[in-house]
Amino acid sequence: MSIRSDPLERLAIPDGTTVEERDLVTDGDVIVGGQSTVEFGVRGRTVVAGERVTFGHDIEAAGDCRLDMWCDVAGNVLVGEDAYIGERTRIGGQLMVSGDLDIGDDVDIERGFEANGWIVIRNPMPTVVFFFVYLSHLLRIGEEEEAREAAEELLGDAEADEEDEEPDPLIVPRGSSVSDDAWRVSKPGVVGDDCRIHGNIRATSLDVGRDNNVFGSLRARGDITVGEGTRVHGDVTTKRGTVRIAPGAEILGDVACEDLSLHDDAAIDGSIRARGEMSIHREFARETE
Repeated sequence: MSIRSDPLERLAIPDGTTVEERDLVTDGDVIVGGQSTVEFGVRGRTVVAGERVTFGHDIEAAGDCRLDMWCDVAGNVLVGEDAYIGERTRIGGQLMVSGDLDIGDDVDIERGFEANGWIVIRNPMPTVVFFFVYLSHLLRIGEEEEAREAAEELLGDAEADEEDEEPDPLIVPRGSSVSDDAWRVSKPGVVGDDCRIHGNIRATSLDVGRDNNVFGSLRARGDITVGEGTRVHGDVTTKRGTVRIAPGAEILGDVACEDLSLHDDAAIDGSIRARGEMSIHREFARETE
């Protein structure tokens, strides 16, 4: 992981993420950039949201939950450890916290709250702002190793041993919209393996892993890669990029692109429109960033 890059500058859907009824469910952390809308409920380990984030249903965090200023949650917030609620946040249901509660001014909790630990009412600095201010300070004084350790503590250490490796976080970049109809982001998107996703995915580029089930279409301005065994229940469209389709992948709709690289064991049920080069291969090489 590069400390110099912004971890919120992409949509990242980790392995095994599913949409179950009204909830977006993942084994790892959930990080949502500011001014985003998530019409699903969210279930994960630690849930972190920037300011002015809207959630359409419940939040269930097995670990901590950190909501910055002006967030809006339509349902309940259930927290397995500690909760940090920024000022002027609204919670349409109950707030239940197993650990400590740190809560800002003018927070509206319509059905009341309960915390088993300490309750502190104050105006805390927004969590995401604090995190990046802290990282910037460490980098400015040359403490890159300490900054890397701090980032890995929040986002998970990708270089840890396999038995100690924590699940990757689900990351929604700033200003995004996520719903059962569409996932709209203005950044690149990466989907892991064995995911079940509802909604059309819109991003600047898309890299979809293995054995996914996408109940919607894929659209990007740049390249799109569809991994082995993935099934897309819709179209795959890019304006200027290349579409790469791996063996065992199935596209139930149309494919429209500049160039197309198709494995001969992949299937496209609809029409193919490639303005440039179209090639069929017996081998598939995934391009990595």
